[in-house]
Amino acid sequence: MLPPQYSNSNLSTRIISMYCPSCSQPTFVASSEKSYQCSECAFTYFHNTATAVLAIIRCQDEVLVAVRGREPGKGMWDFPGGFVDHDETLEQALVRELEEELMFKAENAKYFGSYPNTYLYKNVEYKTCDTFFAIELDHKPELTAGDDVAAIQWVKMTDLPADKFAFASARKAISLYLAG
Repeated sequence: MLPPQYSNSNLSTRIISMYCPSCSQPTFVASSEKSYQCSECAFTYFHNTATAVLAIIRCQDEVLVAVRGREPGKGMWDFPGGFVDHDETLEQALVRELEEELMFKAENAKYFGSYPNTYLYKNVEYKTCDTFFAIELDHKPELTAGDDVAAIQWVKMTDLPADKFAFASARKAISLYLAG
């Protein structure tokens, strides 16, 4: 039985029916908000925060936004980027993601900040730490929307309402970027 603080919308209710990766018994029990313990062999699984990288790409008085091609937030704005793979640095992930999503070779990216986020995907709630990098360009490169990006567009910095962004982390990042 799950403790009452764990809602039905998060991973806690789903992982309880999984088998323990150590002893193969269906005996996982939520022991905290992010950990699950096997009552048979005492193995503990930690559902840690996933890390994502995103780029705020600016050319003069415009910022590049990506229109999300799938849920969560399908049709809403986001910054190009994605999740960090195993054994990858933030910088390597940023380069890979920008090549996948824009066919763009990232150079001179500067760390801007990080913000927590909640990413609801197929009724499973993931906690993420979204890291943002700023890239300043002298001219607009040839870009092509790829991977899970439906479209890309350059938007004047004066026309960037935060509420068009799919995620709280991006809304926070663009607000601070524009204020800075």
